[in-house]
Amino acid sequence: MFPQEFTKRLKSQKYIDAEALLKALEEPSPVSIRINPAKWGKIPSDSERVPWCSNGYYLKTRPSYTLDPLLHSGCYYPQEASSMFLEEVIRQTSDLSEGIKVLDLCAAPGGKSTHISDIIGPDNLLVANEPIRSRSTILTETITKWGSGNTVVTQSDPSAFGRLAGYFDIIVVDAPCSGEGMFRNDTALNEWSLANTVHCAERQKRILTNVWPALKENGILIYSTCTFNPGENEENLKWFIEKSEAECLQLDEAGFKGITEIDFEGISGYGFYPNKVRGEGFFISALRKTAKQEDSPIRYQKNNELRPDKNDYRVVEDWTSFPKERLIKWGDDLVAVSCNPDDYIHIYRNLRIVKAGTKVFAVKNKSYLPSHELALSLQLKTGTFPVNEINLSEALLYLRRDSLNLKAAIKGWNLVTYNGANIGFINNLGNRVNNYFPVEWRIRMDLPEAGNENIINWESHDYGIS
Repeated sequence: MFPQEFTKRLKSQKYIDAEALLKALEEPSPVSIRINPAKWGKIPSDSERVPWCSNGYYLKTRPSYTLDPLLHSGCYYPQEASSMFLEEVIRQTSDLSEGIKVLDLCAAPGGKSTHISDIIGPDNLLVANEPIRSRSTILTETITKWGSGNTVVTQSDPSAFGRLAGYFDIIVVDAPCSGEGMFRNDTALNEWSLANTVHCAERQKRILTNVWPALKENGILIYSTCTFNPGENEENLKWFIEKSEAECLQLDEAGFKGITEIDFEGISGYGFYPNKVRGEGFFISALRKTAKQEDSPIRYQKNNELRPDKNDYRVVEDWTSFPKERLIKWGDDLVAVSCNPDDYIHIYRNLRIVKAGTKVFAVKNKSYLPSHELALSLQLKTGTFPVNEINLSEALLYLRRDSLNLKAAIKGWNLVTYNGANIGFINNLGNRVNNYFPVEWRIRMDLPEAGNENIINWESHDYGIS
């Protein structure tokens, strides 16, 4: 089943029980999700907590995520459990009490980014970057659904970040790798080759070298992969530290059963092996930058051409809790950017931005058209729009962008909710109801008969929305 070169190397890694690991890789993958605590206050029925993640839960079986409106509303995200250890790494290595800037360099599809967004809180900035255009679209969708408003999405090569010298307090590099930790998936297994492991290691070196100038002095770089290959993990970090001024940090994993500490010539790495933990294969390590690093200057200036007018400010104040100083006008669109406008312009001048923050509305023929991003935003004020609570069958029709017959809808803009969670807008014109769910996000699969949707059941008790 497994490539001979892979199994031979695995047996040479003394910190791995190769036979037990290979056996575990033939078993089904665990199912896990991470809840958005700002949107959803319940836990899955018959679930278990992921030990190293405050909002992570293991599920007994895999649901049909596509058919669950709560996924589309950003109430939770399916995320692999081992990778959730990022939360512990950030908390153990970084001071989150002061304003910080974080870069998630290889961010798609967005699970890590939404996790970081929660960890750092609404008053800090996350730049979520994805170099590949098609994947940046998926990343943008994930960030929009989460609704936190503290994230700028960019689509730039790692080499572009050298222009933001000393800008970030934390950089997360979840590097493209040979994917050995995902060998329960046939695609990952079939794509593996010895040559590709070498190619990945060289690409990882380039990525680390390119992004390093963007990290502040004493800043933290968190490096991770989903492979067992030392050449892409500890050996790569050893190579990098030898050519850079950095120190590898030791983490406290003693409270979490099954994590393997890898001690390699001054490199402290942490391995997650499916025969020891309930998750996929994963490697993570943290470095502190000890080199002197000058910051790139931010040119503060007035941007009058981006200033909204007084009516725009009034509408935003009526509809949302976004601070006035973060509002900019791009053409007919009013956007609440994810940082102060000077920082935003600094990023804009150096990177390709695909999502600046939260689009609140567009102005058309002097009318204010609320954005789908606003419907999913945590900054939307309660009571701003009439609410139409719909059942599961109706919600799935809405997510397919089909017509809805909502007799209770008041004329004008209405919010559509499912189990109390916002899923989007409709506009009741009197003679018809227009569905404003984004065309590019609509469900394309056939819908099952009512009662056969296979979605998550939730405990009725509330564990607290923060």
